[in-house]
Amino acid sequence: MRAAQVKAFGGPEVLTTVELPDPVPGPGEVLIEVAHADTIFVETQVRTGLFRAYFPVEPPYVPGGGVAGTVTAVGAGVDAGWVGRRVTSFVTGSYAERVTAPVTAPTPVPDGLDLRTAAALVHDGVTAAGLLEHTAVGPGDRVLILGASGGMGTLLVQLARARGARVVAAARGARKSALVRELGADAVVDVSEPDWVERARQALGRPEPTRAAEAGDEATTGTTAEADAANAAAADVVLDGVGGELGLAAFPLTADGGRFSAHGAPSGGFAAVDAAEAERRGVTLFGIGDVQFGEAEARRLTAHVLAEAAAGRLRPVIGARFPLTEAAAAHAAIEGRELVGKVVLGM
Repeated sequence: MRAAQVKAFGGPEVLTTVELPDPVPGPGEVLIEVAHADTIFVETQVRTGLFRAYFPVEPPYVPGGGVAGTVTAVGAGVDAGWVGRRVTSFVTGSYAERVTAPVTAPTPVPDGLDLRTAAALVHDGVTAAGLLEHTAVGPGDRVLILGASGGMGTLLVQLARARGARVVAAARGARKSALVRELGADAVVDVSEPDWVERARQALGRPEPTRAAEAGDEATTGTTAEADAANAAAADVVLDGVGGELGLAAFPLTADGGRFSAHGAPSGGFAAVDAAEAERRGVTLFGIGDVQFGEAEARRLTAHVLAEAAAGRLRPVIGARFPLTEAAAAHAAIEGRELVGKVVLGM
């Protein structure tokens, strides 16, 4: 079978097409004929040798962790009824024409949902849905989403709106801003503008007066009034899928008692938020560890987002599709940051 393999740590050019033996499903496993493989930004970072403490791979290796395809064979002890089923699955080494997975890993794809769309939800859909659960986004919450035009950001915008939140989306440039506005963001700020933080604060502001003003509380101290005013123009939840300086600049936009999730690092590092400051302000911090799901939870979340997509309530944005033989070009496109939404590989 054909696969894309990282020959050595480095740039996109280290991804080459190779012929590997066809995998054979062992006991308790299924064999999946891959239609589309998911890609995520961190795979490009791992390819360069970053984050080796978290991703201890050594070249040569086949990258990727998610597929959509059809089960074509099963191993010993597996119900033959799996054969012919369209599924998504987390796997090891998804940039390949065929993969094996434990029978507990695949999730059936609903009728009417195409496999390319399903592949775009494998990682980002699960992470987005789980993130909104963990941060308890609910009706009336003001949510600031950084990296809103990316594969997961576009899903977060839609899912947060579906939960009744007011969404302020942060994206870079007019084209990406227009996309997230089309997806339902209540307001959009362009992070390429020097005053984007102030614009975000204005967009997050509540039109109604603060509680102190409503009550006419003359005993309210100046400090409390200032805090009330600041919280009236802040986010109950900040979802930082970018990290670095942008994530750090967004932290002060979190309301006292709010939630801040630093789960993304395409900038090269997670936002270095001051934990002591967060504790002083009562801000609950979430990180990448909070979106590492067990098998059962991942299957539940996968089934949820696939059902939402099949019903037309969730639309993953696929910015480009590359054939497996052009995996290097796909990584270059991902790193170039000009595309919106997801990049998927087709077999």
